[in-house]
Amino acid sequence: MTSEEKIAVLGAGAWGTALANVAATGRERVALWGHDPAHIAALSRDRENRAYLPGLPLAAGVAPSADLEAVAGAGVVLSVVPAQAMREVARRFRDILAPGTAFVICSKGIERGTRRFMSEVAAQELPQANIAILSGPSFAADVCRGLPTAVTLAARDEALAKRLCETLSTRAFRLYRSTDVLGVEIGGAAKNVLAIASGMAAGRALGASAGAALIARGFAELTRLGRAYGVNQETLMGLSGLGDLVLTCGSAQSRNFALGAALASGEAPLEAAHGKLAEGAFTASALVAMAKERGVEMPIAEAVDAILSGAIGVDQAIEALLMRPLRAEA
Repeated sequence: MTSEEKIAVLGAGAWGTALANVAATGRERVALWGHDPAHIAALSRDRENRAYLPGLPLAAGVAPSADLEAVAGAGVVLSVVPAQAMREVARRFRDILAPGTAFVICSKGIERGTRRFMSEVAAQELPQANIAILSGPSFAADVCRGLPTAVTLAARDEALAKRLCETLSTRAFRLYRSTDVLGVEIGGAAKNVLAIASGMAAGRALGASAGAALIARGFAELTRLGRAYGVNQETLMGLSGLGDLVLTCGSAQSRNFALGAALASGEAPLEAAHGKLAEGAFTASALVAMAKERGVEMPIAEAVDAILSGAIGVDQAIEALLMRPLRAEA
């Protein structure tokens, strides 16, 4: 791959816009596709994503478009659409993407109903594509501002992962490669659910000690799940696992953390997201079901799922976690 290879981005939200700006480094044109013509028109007019990243300009090479054909001919496609929309969007581009296109999934979650990871969904809908995953500790605003960020790019073919890292890395946006696709996906999906619990703890002012304990015990849950799936433990210790967990569980910039804080303040689950996408709310039930199928204990994730479903309240969940039997740390 060379810097001249055409890159396109699917999804014109905050993260899609940020990645389009990254991809436009050293390139004359990067297509940024969005499904909403009005939003795309505003991006083109304002040269700024005022809905999601106000005050941060689009790079000169970013070309917003609502036309599917704008993506045709791209050798690398970054898919930055919500996890629950991945199947529908991938299906729309099935006849657009050429054989061998690198389809890089930048969404974190598990498809509800099928309980499939995003790589599995994309592989079903785009059999001609080479699937990769981009994940790690990254806030869109930081990336758009050019602040140093490091993430993981995973593909089962190491040569593909290496080429994509070389293609997409910039001075400030550094990619580390992996072949452990499933390990990277488990980290990305689980940390969103666990971040909701961290937000609830912060919202109830349980203190910094409780916050640190939640991250540590949440990481233990993530690790147990990864072990049940046979993934590389080093992956879970890396950027896409522990790194992303620490970021998402420690900042109100995280939509999942903010959702948890809103739940702690007494807001109902359907209202607490305030119209913003918090992937953990959609992933929780699937994650818990998959853990139970494999006999994996995930009490924090289970508590989050129970709160989101309305089965218990925040106070009940906190009390249940505090009253769990004492045991060896593992």
